[in-house]
Amino acid sequence: MPIYEYRCSSCGFEKEYLQKLTDSLITDCESCGQPTMRKLMSAAGFQLKGTGWYATDFKGSGTAPKKSDEPKAGSSPGESSSAPECGAGACPACAPAK
Repeated sequence: MPIYEYRCSSCGFEKEYLQKLTDSLITDCESCGQPTMRKLMSAAGFQLKGTGWYATDFKGSGTAPKKSDEPKAGSSPGESSSAPECGAGACPACAPAK
């Protein structure tokens, strides 16, 4: 059930109420007794922000990708490259848009 915030326009009393979607609005203030309670517009209590939640929880089949034993293009076997891997933003294809 959602939690709704209400504020009395007469005395300023605020309170959160756990209500069903089908419940009627609360109108009477618990503090002053006036029928001036109004439902407030408020933000959700959570955010889905960044890429971690998708990449770790829902992307793909849940198995780690297999690492290839083949050398990368332009390098000899046994040679380590100091160049960043693709996806790091170093090449024009994966650099962030300006």
